[in-house]
Amino acid sequence: MKHFLSEAFEFIVSIVIGIAVAILLTTFVFQQVQVDGHSMDNTLQDGERLFLWKLAKINRFDVVVLDSPDKTKLFVKRVIGMPGDSIEFKDDQLFLNGQVVAEPYLDSKKSEYTGGKFTEDFSLEELTGESTVPEGKVFVMGDNRQNSTDSRVIGFVDMDALHGQATHIIWPLSEFSSLSVDSKE
Repeated sequence: MKHFLSEAFEFIVSIVIGIAVAILLTTFVFQQVQVDGHSMDNTLQDGERLFLWKLAKINRFDVVVLDSPDKTKLFVKRVIGMPGDSIEFKDDQLFLNGQVVAEPYLDSKKSEYTGGKFTEDFSLEELTGESTVPEGKVFVMGDNRQNSTDSRVIGFVDMDALHGQATHIIWPLSEFSSLSVDSKE
């Protein structure tokens, strides 16, 4: 009986340690999130599940997860501007710090769009009153520029408010892929 109790205790301790490790990892290191909506079409589809790396150093063009303004759900967006960047869209082209920058991740959705400019013209200053993205903030946009509540509406996002970088589509398995962008600066 003593041997049985000893083994039962060890089993319970192992389970508790396993649960504690899982909670720590999903709290501080990674988690999976589900796409809810169409603001990132065609890069991401409604219902897909993503691997979120919470320890990532966020860079321009990364896909990130953040709280919605009312904090009732999570948003998935793409970082367009980092601290110190000037941003302007003119004639459907992104100008970062005065230079035209390609957005190849938009090509699929843009090819479906027939209603004029895919991304309406704007400058950061017109939208926010700021000429550059402030320190500690980012400017985010959805890849479906016609259907996205992003920094054009909600303003700058605190870097601290980002949950992390979405690095891979993990579900459905047929869509498993990396979300990295080759044109990172």
